[in-house]
Amino acid sequence: MGLLVPILLALLASLFGGFYLLGAFRKQRPGEPPLDRGPIPWLGHVLEFRRDTAKFLERMKQKHGDIFTVQLGGNYFTFLMDPSSFGAVVKEARTKLDFSAFSRKLVVRVFNFRQIEHSKNQFHATNHRHLIGDGLVLLTESTMKNFQNLMLHSIGKGGDQKTWIEDGLFMYCYNIVFRAGYLSLFGNVSLREAGSTEKSFEMDRIQSDELFTEFHKFDQYFPKLAYGVQSARERIEIRKLLRLFWKTMSLQVFKNKENPSDWVREEQQTSEGLGRKEFMQERCMFVMLWASQGNTGPAAFWLLMYLLKNPEAMAAVRREVDRVVTESGQEVRRGGPIINLTYDMIQKSLILDSALEETLRLTVAPVLNRAVMENMNLKMSDGRAYQIRQGDIISLFPYTAVQIDSEIHPDPLSFKYDRFLNPDGSKKKDFYKNGKKLRYYTMPWGAGVSMCPGRFFVMNELKQFVFFMILYFDFELKNPNEEVPDIDVKRWGFGAMQPTRDVGFRYRLRF
Repeated sequence: MGLLVPILLALLASLFGGFYLLGAFRKQRPGEPPLDRGPIPWLGHVLEFRRDTAKFLERMKQKHGDIFTVQLGGNYFTFLMDPSSFGAVVKEARTKLDFSAFSRKLVVRVFNFRQIEHSKNQFHATNHRHLIGDGLVLLTESTMKNFQNLMLHSIGKGGDQKTWIEDGLFMYCYNIVFRAGYLSLFGNVSLREAGSTEKSFEMDRIQSDELFTEFHKFDQYFPKLAYGVQSARERIEIRKLLRLFWKTMSLQVFKNKENPSDWVREEQQTSEGLGRKEFMQERCMFVMLWASQGNTGPAAFWLLMYLLKNPEAMAAVRREVDRVVTESGQEVRRGGPIINLTYDMIQKSLILDSALEETLRLTVAPVLNRAVMENMNLKMSDGRAYQIRQGDIISLFPYTAVQIDSEIHPDPLSFKYDRFLNPDGSKKKDFYKNGKKLRYYTMPWGAGVSMCPGRFFVMNELKQFVFFMILYFDFELKNPNEEVPDIDVKRWGFGAMQPTRDVGFRYRLRF
């Protein structure tokens, strides 16, 4: 007994010492934001945060105001909820606030991929060359051809093409848009392998559908992977899926593809030139696939769902699509050529642009994190200033702070297809908070250095999908009274949200 007491005391001392070093007993210093460590040592508020991020942050805002620091899993996050002050974070130098430090950890945890530090600038340059301007025009053309193959391959093949096909709207949209993006970025089955153009198209359809099935399984695990809370059984399944993707995205497979995008090809060549191991290059390929396609299909679902539930919006978009096609000198008719949907055509769809931006406002909810690299002074728009500690993380959650703020966007939870249009039909950019014009009035793509580099490609991809659906298909909800499903709150913070349930719909070719 005499020996047991000192051992227990030593263990307790070690335990409390560890908690102290991890910040469990941190106190708010003068000049710092309000501090809320939470109910559980070290974990803090992480359980409530994971359960419903939006609800938790609104509770903290009501309690502490528009800036506060909370403990989440041993880390301290300072959330800034005042959109007029976002510029102080977005524009800050990387030497003080670093986006990549946080994202690198996430990529390692989810994809088991480690980025080479000095490849960052080359990656940004590659993105700029191929995802903007002339490179984007070529990529849009490739995407159009793959949509044609996936959606319209049965036209003119005989059979009863007017029969309704039933499906889940979410799975249909996710499937088609993912596959079109994958084929456009990573290439098609070669004629040498297939033996004929028709066989190549068929193999593209089959292989991309098989890949989507596995991708969707992996995507369902993503929130748990990001938080590192998967079970032993789930870890086995995830590892099996990752090995499949690495094999599918292997260099041997990629080098046998035809028509891969210049974006992916140059990134692969850059990885090779930097001396990255072949197995790590394959992991990089999968990271690029998820980054480019993980959010696009869910966004397509929400866009079609809102259009189907808003007849006025659907009619306005239909009129615009018909006008754009007519002005191009083309016509959709039985036995006629398939519409050549060019980059220039989809840039003329301002009503669809607004409907898409409204969809993203309602359903895309990233958490934007910056690692604090040195002690700094954060200045708010109203003149207040706060000291932020090195090693903490500054976070923005635009969904509640901006996108569903009723002062910025009246009736914020309603879909208004023309919310981002001026009365003259031009793009609306003037939104206000407390009488001040906002620069950041919707932020589905992030902002600053973390802004999604592929956003223009994604927007074109989504618009192409809607164009082809409207031009070539009749489609409707199986239950006209079906309500828009709720958002799955487990995915807050990871981009495009997903629905809690799928929605039955049916479609058929118009001709």
